[in-house]
Amino acid sequence: MKAIITGANGTLGRVLKTTLEAHGDTVVSWDRRQTPIDDFAAMEAFVRAQRPDVLFHLAVASQPTGRANEGWLVNYHWTSELAWICRQLNVRFVYTSSVTVFSDFAPGPFTVNSRPDATEGYGYEKRQAEERTLAQNPNAVIARLGWQIGDAPGSNNMVDHLEQQASEHGQIRASRLWFPACSHLIDTADALTQLATFAPGLYLVDSNTHWTFYEIANALNARHGDRWIIRPDDDFVFDQRMLDPRVPIAPLNVRLSQLG
Repeated sequence: MKAIITGANGTLGRVLKTTLEAHGDTVVSWDRRQTPIDDFAAMEAFVRAQRPDVLFHLAVASQPTGRANEGWLVNYHWTSELAWICRQLNVRFVYTSSVTVFSDFAPGPFTVNSRPDATEGYGYEKRQAEERTLAQNPNAVIARLGWQIGDAPGSNNMVDHLEQQASEHGQIRASRLWFPACSHLIDTADALTQLATFAPGLYLVDSNTHWTFYEIANALNARHGDRWIIRPDDDFVFDQRMLDPRVPIAPLNVRLSQLG
């Protein structure tokens, strides 16, 4: 299989690239400097020249360049164009969305039938991009992701958050009433490679079956040598879990045995 990945240098993109190559697949990274995301003809020509079997669209506006409405351009317009190009060229389109399509006031846990309600910011952009993707390309796969868990600080993941909070505040406040949608990067990458072969539609990629943020933070603390001070609180009350039995992903405690 040959795959194009947008966001191949990002947190998840690097792991997905490694996963695909380990399976013997050919991976081409999308370079925005070579193929601008606001030039439809150049984008179509690039995809046509590469002739991939699948395009994984992971990229977001993580490194702003100062362009007006850049988040909307990257998260919505680019997604829309790629969905259409893949439809025209018969390339499987896998778009990674986010649990943030739900506001903090939405009642979880969420299923594929839960109605997104984000009205602003990144979550709203991803919500609109989901709708646009299905309108442009009914054969697309949309994978909603939660918070990603890496092996060490140095990228945008839960471990980074814990490290930053400990550095800034000397301790980490972790809610016992928050059930975050989350999964290990390597498990997310494995799930995406499999979803690329699934029927078109929406899928929810989440490894958290029943654990609170406080429990997860303590398990990660044990994994990383008890380097942080974890303090429980009940300030944030939210069940963010995404339930989808169709998605092949292991629960958190497979890699975090401390969760039991």
